[in-house]
Amino acid sequence: MAMIGVIRHGTTDWNDEYRTQGHTDIPLNAEGRRQAHLLADRIRSEQWQYIYSSDLSRALETASILGEASSIEVRVDERLREMDCGQIEGTTEQERVDRWGYGWSKLDLGIESHESIVKRGRQCLADLANRHSGENILVVSHGAFLSLTMKRILTHMDIRGNLLNTSVTHLHSGTPRWDCSLYNCTKHLT
Repeated sequence: MAMIGVIRHGTTDWNDEYRTQGHTDIPLNAEGRRQAHLLADRIRSEQWQYIYSSDLSRALETASILGEASSIEVRVDERLREMDCGQIEGTTEQERVDRWGYGWSKLDLGIESHESIVKRGRQCLADLANRHSGENILVVSHGAFLSLTMKRILTHMDIRGNLLNTSVTHLHSGTPRWDCSLYNCTKHLT
């Protein structure tokens, strides 16, 4: 059994502006870096052997701050990328309504399907758990990708709300199912 510490990247300017990021490569802002350093202080005393990250800079910078503090090399896995949000990337909800109307979410705007995201997420987490059985792995990724994946692998739990920036969730692989011992924890930010 592997334990995977799932982390959402630190805050970006687009997070603060409620803009959809998707594959657009938006960097951390000063607050996002501060959050990542606080998280690094938290995990420094914990026992992690590996860090995997999305290739997008907001996740990779978060992971790099964690890796530097813990002397762990960061490995990139593109499967950990955020969902592709197609034409809505860079827009706010109001801008989407102004452009496409209130039914914008029912239009074909090139947005990656939930099924595709979950398939990618489940496969990636299963591969990492199998590769590092009995070890502790940190995975730094993105809000929609992580939330959709966890809702599908933790169907026996009541998963609600959005993952907070730099939140930590502990997933445990195993038979017959995945389990979760910590969800959306941001105690390092208080």
